[in-house]
Amino acid sequence: MTRRTAGRVEFEDDQGQVVRYLRHDNGRGLVAPTARVHEGAWLADTAYVEAGAVVGDGSRVGAGSWIDAGVAIGEGVTIDRNVHVGAGTRVGDGARIGPGARIGRDVLVERRARVEPDQLVDDGTRVRRRGSGYGMAA
Repeated sequence: MTRRTAGRVEFEDDQGQVVRYLRHDNGRGLVAPTARVHEGAWLADTAYVEAGAVVGDGSRVGAGSWIDAGVAIGEGVTIDRNVHVGAGTRVGDGARIGPGARIGRDVLVERRARVEPDQLVDDGTRVRRRGSGYGMAA
């Protein structure tokens, strides 16, 4: 069941619980009431930001992407379409995550690091900035 009321969307999850989201003004993406998305961020209308997540100024979240609970996304981050960012992950300023990537739980994506399209990043991994000679480290 989906119900829309003045900028609010409600879904019933698989357990029968009602889950509520608000529409972000910039892009119309769906934001849980306890998430914080900077007014200067842009969320595609089919992007979701879950409870307790934070999205910084100038960041962009593409269509079909899902930012899980407790994620912290810095400023100027680009998250392409159909990306999942797992709970508790931190994404540093200026990082770029390619389309279709799957980021596990409690991952650290360093500032200006890149995650390639369709890449799977395991739970607890540190993604380092490649320009400094680093890659992924467990």
